[in-house]
Amino acid sequence: MTIETSLYEREAHSLAGIQRLRFFPLSVRGGHGCYLIESGGRRLLDLSATWSAAGLGYGHPAIREAVERASTTMAGAGLGSICNPESVALAEELLAIVPGTGDRRVYLGHSGSDANEAVVRAIRRATGRQRLLAFHGSYHGGLAGSSQFSGLMVDDGQPADPGLSLLHYPSAAHADQLRGTLLELDAELELGETPAALIVEPVMSDGGLIVPPSGFLRELKVRCDRFDVLLICDEVKVGLGRTGLLHAFQLDDVEPDVVTFGKSLGGGLPISAAVGPAAVMNVAEAFTMLTTAGNPICAGAARAVLRTLKDDDLVARAESVGETLFGLLVELSRRHPMVTEVRGRGLAIGVELGDASVERGTGPSLAAKVVYRAWELGLVVFYVGPRSNVLEITPPLVISKAEVQLASEILDQAMTDVENGLVADDVIAPYAGW
Repeated sequence: MTIETSLYEREAHSLAGIQRLRFFPLSVRGGHGCYLIESGGRRLLDLSATWSAAGLGYGHPAIREAVERASTTMAGAGLGSICNPESVALAEELLAIVPGTGDRRVYLGHSGSDANEAVVRAIRRATGRQRLLAFHGSYHGGLAGSSQFSGLMVDDGQPADPGLSLLHYPSAAHADQLRGTLLELDAELELGETPAALIVEPVMSDGGLIVPPSGFLRELKVRCDRFDVLLICDEVKVGLGRTGLLHAFQLDDVEPDVVTFGKSLGGGLPISAAVGPAAVMNVAEAFTMLTTAGNPICAGAARAVLRTLKDDDLVARAESVGETLFGLLVELSRRHPMVTEVRGRGLAIGVELGDASVERGTGPSLAAKVVYRAWELGLVVFYVGPRSNVLEITPPLVISKAEVQLASEILDQAMTDVENGLVADDVIAPYAGW
């Protein structure tokens, strides 16, 4: 194992800590396919896809060709005051693949954070309402506005949006929770001031990779329609094929009013999008502008991602390889008592470890030790959840069945080594994680 200490130390003395999250001292010089390459040439199989942003893996030829083509002609640097063909074509392609009716428009930004923040602001302006519904444990962004309606951050004591009410997100493993959530929603909708919108992740990601009960989104949509409340589906992390369907909201066969995208949309480049009613998206000129949003290079990369998803049938691949991986992880759970639950859809899988009653921040978690040991053994995987005890498995959609077999073997060894006390508390102490 080779660690380029000098690069890691240089980062610590140059880059702001407010934008870093470290689980182990990972510094890479390159990547190819589903592998990250450390200094010295060590290859690490990546089960994170950099928080799912590298949905096509690293160095995909379709992305390289799109970036080269767009940068060669360079039709401006954004869409704020210049119309460029790549952003227009991307908007048209998104409108074609996102189910919906009526006159709709597309917002293009840089990240899921700004897409979610932009649509909430626009909906409030268009409806004149200020109340907003979201869920405990949700994550919708890290900017000033989006962080304030991200339940995971609000639950952790960060400032909440003044108009925010949080509901409890139900788990398919506890189907009885759905009734309680719907009762909470009914109570919120029947208050005097009608909410402007409800924002929801079709599968909760950073809150612990929680899959909701069947019918959850459908029940939300029925109630929102009854009160003329817009339903926003945040597909930033789990959309575009990851769940084995092109859109995660199709798990319940619903048509949200607004859909937001990010992360894998750009194949590793910074771009986000939102599709919604023209009455909202055209609420005011220059209402939310970012100078380089919709730039032709990132828009071209996003178009390449959409083409590749279709041409290489990556949605079906996510379902098939995900089923294989899920089965391997269930087998793993039978050998390791530390695994309390395996859950997920397609290539969005959560592996819950340890005692879920242990509060966050009370000491080094099993998950922190497992991901550290996995890194030592050549595997990149991170953990999420309010108690930092869920391994989040979101590999590139191009991962093969042979690679998920290898990944399960490394995780098996990592768990065995942790069980045998080979990862000391002081070793993982410098790495805060979530």
